Amino acid sequence: MKFTIYQESRAGKRANNEDRLAHCYSRDSLLMVVADGMGGHYFGEVAAQIAVQTLTESFQRQVTTPIRDPFLFLQTGMLNAHRAILDFAAKHQLQDSPRTTCVACFVQNNIAYWAHSGDSRLYLLRKGRALAQTKDHSRVRLLLEQGIINEEQASTHPDRNKIYGCLGGQQTPEIEFSRKTTLEAEDVLVLCTDGAWNGLPDKLLATALKTANLMHAVPTLLAQAETRCGPHADNLSMIAVRWQDSYVDESSAGGSLISTKSMPRDTVTTRLDEFGRNPRHKTELSEEEIELAIEEIRSTIQKYAK
Repeated sequence: MKFTIYQESRAGKRANNEDRLAHCYSRDSLLMVVADGMGGHYFGEVAAQIAVQTLTESFQRQVTTPIRDPFLFLQTGMLNAHRAILDFAAKHQLQDSPRTTCVACFVQNNIAYWAHSGDSRLYLLRKGRALAQTKDHSRVRLLLEQGIINEEQASTHPDRNKIYGCLGGQQTPEIEFSRKTTLEAEDVLVLCTDGAWNGLPDKLLATALKTANLMHAVPTLLAQAETRCGPHADNLSMIAVRWQDSYVDESSAGGSLISTKSMPRDTVTTRLDEFGRNPRHKTELSEEEIELAIEEIRSTIQKYAK
C-alpha cells in the first residue's frame, strides 16, 4: 500500500473537545476511525475514546493475517464499543449513558469498506467530486428525504443536532455499511465530525482536496469550517487520506507519505492520542483523574477483547 494521510482535531468554540480520531496500518491494511462524543462532564470524551480505542486495538490484534470479512470486523468493533460504553455507565451509575457517533473505514487489497452510526461522515472524493458519502442518521436527514425541508433550511433547523444512531445509547445502535469500493490512484477518503462538515459545502471539500497537500489543506478546511460556523462552532475533526498506486515524491505528497511494502507482517503503526493527553483535547480533569480514566477505559475495553 502507498498513501498519504493527515489528521487533526480542534475544540472550535467549545470549552472541551469530545471528538476522538485515530488511524493505524499494517503492511496490508489501513483503519481510520472518527468519533464525536456526547454526554455530561467528561463522559462524552470517554465514549468517543472507547469507540476509537476498541476498533484500533481490535485491528492491532487481528491484522497479522488478512481479515476475511471487513464488514464483520467493523460491526463487531462498533458493537463491542457500544457494550463497553454501557458497562462504563453502569459502573459509574450514570442515569444517562454517554454516547458517541462513529465512522470507520477499513482498506485491504485496494478495496475500501466503511460503516457509520450517527452523523459523523465519510466522503470518497474522486477527480474533484464526491463519488460517495455516508447518510446521516439524523432527524434533519429524514426531513430532507421526505421533502419537508430543503438543504438551506436544514443548515439552521432546530433539530439539526438530533441523531437517532449512536454507540452507547439504550437502543442497539443502527450501523450502516458501504459497498465494497475499489480505490483508484489519487482518490481521497475523508472522515470527519459534524463540526467540520457543517461549515464545508461538499463541492468546496472536494475541490480543496483534489490535488492539495493534505498537511496544508486539512488545517485550512478546519479553519474555514470554524469561521463559517461562527461563535457556536462545535468541535472539528478530520482524517484525510490520498490513495497512491505509484511512487510519489515525499516532498510534494503532503501529510505522512506511507509505503508499507517493506513493513514486517506482524507490525502495526497507530496514531491515537491517549485520553486527556492531547492539548487540543481540552479537559478540566487533573492528572490523577486522567490516570484513573485511562485505567478505567482500558479495563472496560479488555472485557471485549477477542
